[in-house]
Amino acid sequence: MKLSLNPGVSCVHHLSVPVVFFSALFCSTAAFAAHPLITDDAGTMGKGNAQMEFNGEYGHEKEEGVTTKTTEGSVALTYGATDTVDLVIGIPYQHIRVKEEENTMSENGFSDTSLEVKWRFYEHDDYHLAIKPGISLPTGDDDKGLGTGKATYSLYFISSKEMDQLAFHLNLGYLRNENTQDEEKNIWHASIASSFALTEKLTAVANLGVETNTDKLAGTDPAFFLAGLVYALTDDFDIDCGVKYGLNDPETDYSVLAGVTWKF
Repeated sequence: MKLSLNPGVSCVHHLSVPVVFFSALFCSTAAFAAHPLITDDAGTMGKGNAQMEFNGEYGHEKEEGVTTKTTEGSVALTYGATDTVDLVIGIPYQHIRVKEEENTMSENGFSDTSLEVKWRFYEHDDYHLAIKPGISLPTGDDDKGLGTGKATYSLYFISSKEMDQLAFHLNLGYLRNENTQDEEKNIWHASIASSFALTEKLTAVANLGVETNTDKLAGTDPAFFLAGLVYALTDDFDIDCGVKYGLNDPETDYSVLAGVTWKF
């Protein structure tokens, strides 16, 4: 989201604008699941198939007189290397604005690039299992708070179950968050998601998750709930939208998400 861009990772705000600002820059999302979901599914593209995703997110947080507005855009390319293995590259861009009374700070730029491999290693009827190792390259400017300054590593376990119009997904993951900002290095992630086909083209989705707080001094891990819709304009072209709410103080108050997916 994350690698300093992690799904569900949010920041604890302080009264000082500079502290809030640089803390907020590390609170984006770099996971590229079936947007707008944070939780990934165990499905793969199939050999020779590909998809391009263009996703956007606006986050709003207000606490103790400090307002943080986060705008993020990302591009993700997924390619089916085999029927059961996908290769994924993601490139995020951030703009974050933090305001306290008359003081305002902002920063924008490309963040760290993510490279992932998803391997669907088991399937029986409508039940699927996959693992997804990944690495984040320090392409963002860590002096500006736009990256970790170091390569990070992750591994996710993914489980999916499909039942007619309904599907469920579970993600359990670990991220080795190497960084130059004295953040927590061991990040654990757990989330569940479901989707329900309302019509042949329209699908409703929901998502619930929690992840280790990157702030070493924080006593609470950020948790979120997300709800959204996915509409298939054609067999190869989807649009989606969603709203993500913070379930506790460390998570961003709310975020609005939208995306476009093109399969080819």
